[in-house]
Amino acid sequence: MAPVASRRVRRRVRSSKRPAAPGRSAEDWWWDRLAPQGSGYHLLQADSMLLVLPDLEPPRARAHRRARRRAPRSLARGPTAVAKPRTKPLPEPSLDQGLDSGWGDRIPLEVLVHIFGLLVAAHGPMPFLGRAARVCRHWHEATSHPSLWHTVTLSPSLVGRAGKGNLKGEKKLLACLEWLVPNRFSQLQSLTLIHWKSQVHSVLELVSKFCPRLTFLKLSDCHTVTAETLVMLARACCQLHSLDLHHSMVESTAVVSFLEEAGSRMRKLWLTYSSQTTAILGALLDNCCPQLQVLQVSTGMNCNNTPLQLPVEALQKGCPQLQVLRLLNLIWLPKPCGRGVPQGPGFPSLEELCLAGSTCNFVSNEVLGRLLHRSPKLRLLDLRGCARVTPSGLCHLPCQELEQLYLGLYGISDGLTLAKDGSPLLTRKWYHTLRELDFSGQGFSEKDLEQALAVFSGTPGGLHPALCSLNLRGTRVTPSTVSSVISGCPGLLYLNLESCRCLPRGLKRIYRGLEEVQWCLEQLLTSPPSAREPT
Repeated sequence: MAPVASRRVRRRVRSSKRPAAPGRSAEDWWWDRLAPQGSGYHLLQADSMLLVLPDLEPPRARAHRRARRRAPRSLARGPTAVAKPRTKPLPEPSLDQGLDSGWGDRIPLEVLVHIFGLLVAAHGPMPFLGRAARVCRHWHEATSHPSLWHTVTLSPSLVGRAGKGNLKGEKKLLACLEWLVPNRFSQLQSLTLIHWKSQVHSVLELVSKFCPRLTFLKLSDCHTVTAETLVMLARACCQLHSLDLHHSMVESTAVVSFLEEAGSRMRKLWLTYSSQTTAILGALLDNCCPQLQVLQVSTGMNCNNTPLQLPVEALQKGCPQLQVLRLLNLIWLPKPCGRGVPQGPGFPSLEELCLAGSTCNFVSNEVLGRLLHRSPKLRLLDLRGCARVTPSGLCHLPCQELEQLYLGLYGISDGLTLAKDGSPLLTRKWYHTLRELDFSGQGFSEKDLEQALAVFSGTPGGLHPALCSLNLRGTRVTPSTVSSVISGCPGLLYLNLESCRCLPRGLKRIYRGLEEVQWCLEQLLTSPPSAREPT
């Protein structure tokens, strides 16, 4: 006779090969796909976390229940046979014995929702909430709370080959969304679609019907996005004010139609530069989005070498509330203004300006003055790659509380005549507010850098400077200058000294964290004078 354990294993294998019972609901089918339930344990997985929970019923109680179902066997046959006396049932385990008896049910629903909210904020609602819903009814009720589904990212899984497999993955995920969207997404606020090729319209149609609180939509690497789709979404979701179309194939007519419908409430817009960007910017110049606060235009995977001509003054009139302007890795030309034409209204609310690029651009002191001549609230200025901008042009800007200044030149300074002095003009103007400073690749002399960085070691009133990040890669900074900066900035957490020709060997690297920065200071102070000579 086969052992009892072997018979159980065979029965379990045979039962696992049986087809699914007909008449199951869409919700059961959805949870089965997201959270398959094993024998004896429930698995909860959220990326890097795996939680194994035993069954809520104690093992001793299960063994006792199986023992009661078995009939007593006699020791001999016949009228004189004596039956084996039935054993006494074991007492039920109590909480005082330390055995688990449904701890998940004893957690208040509000506390459980709060715990799930922390996990959702770190890893997203899917697939964690789908798997957690299979633990017990109490957890199922907690995962059904609409507040946990306010931010969702949907990306179809690749099934089979890359061509047809992506279409199969989209159809499978769309079938799940037909139940999930009406039952969970009532408070959805932020939606991101990634790698959707053919079913974007169907997904957004579901969202437009059941997600009236949607405020942010991101389409990354999505195709077949039509004007009808975006206009339908703009009319159904009256709170939608942010649209991210970075790296997506969207016709300019579709974007313009969307802005005409929802432009009065638009706050944020992200675009990928192409030959059709001019038409979209034309709609912005016509005062289509007067409340726009964030505008970003950047290149895609395939860089477009066609220069973008941007009328600065017209953009200032069309978007007077702009707070963030990013023109990343673009070759753009400001449209020249005629002689005697007064300056534009500027950007009085601008707090961040990013003109960084990997190639030499046409940003000069004159262009920067046209952009920022009325921007006193500027906090971040990113001019990496703008080799034509000089310290004398920057010191005339009206902003007085700049916190982040990036002037790094990465691999594009060869063959260019760089300024060798003027860095003290920048640090003396903003030393009391600067938190991050980038001089990478600049040609300032040793004496000029010493004077510029000396302001961080002798602040008036005994107050420590706010500097916490300093990039001096490829500059002619000296060991004594670095030592004074570290000593005067106790909050310095990032220091880049790569390729600094005046520093000794072994110290030309990046230092992250307070301990590494202090170790660098100790090495500079204890190294012999011969080791401090330029190498």
